[in-house]
Amino acid sequence: MKKYLIVGLGNIGHKYVNTRHNIGFDILDALASKEKVIFETLKLGDLARFNFKGRTFVMLKPSTYMNLSGKAVNYWMQKEKVSSSHLLIVCDDINLTLGTIRLKAKGSDGGHNGLKDIQEVLQTTKYPRLRFGVGADFSKGKQVDYVLGNWSAEDNTLLAENIDKACESIKSFGTAGLANTMNVFNNK
Repeated sequence: MKKYLIVGLGNIGHKYVNTRHNIGFDILDALASKEKVIFETLKLGDLARFNFKGRTFVMLKPSTYMNLSGKAVNYWMQKEKVSSSHLLIVCDDINLTLGTIRLKAKGSDGGHNGLKDIQEVLQTTKYPRLRFGVGADFSKGKQVDYVLGNWSAEDNTLLAENIDKACESIKSFGTAGLANTMNVFNNK
């Protein structure tokens, strides 16, 4: 059975709940709910797994905080024996409009500290990622406040539908492959 490690990036702790930077956690929580699985606190993060169409999906929410995500990713890749082609990092992206989903096979960190740490630890930029747009409705110098800020009521109306699409794209990544998933979901 093929195995995939799906990592949602975010920060642990109550003060980060419902913040834009935690969309990776939110997407994995939604997928866990759909698949009726529960996260278990283990070494370097919370883990849940489910099977779908002959594939095993191991979902990880690192407990290392965003800027040190690489340690948890590397540990669980080794422990679960998952190659970088079967790794999918789910994170926020201020360069995409709210709710836009973009899957990529590789790329730069784009200024995202979680991706930057993963890149440094894994020593490669060649790993798939699902970027979820959180928009850039902030003034110069206020980026940190924005990504660590809470969603507005208006934002929440758009989120549910797009989080569902993100969940579908994760399952498609494991069953249809990255290229097919990019063709379907990058155009929505």
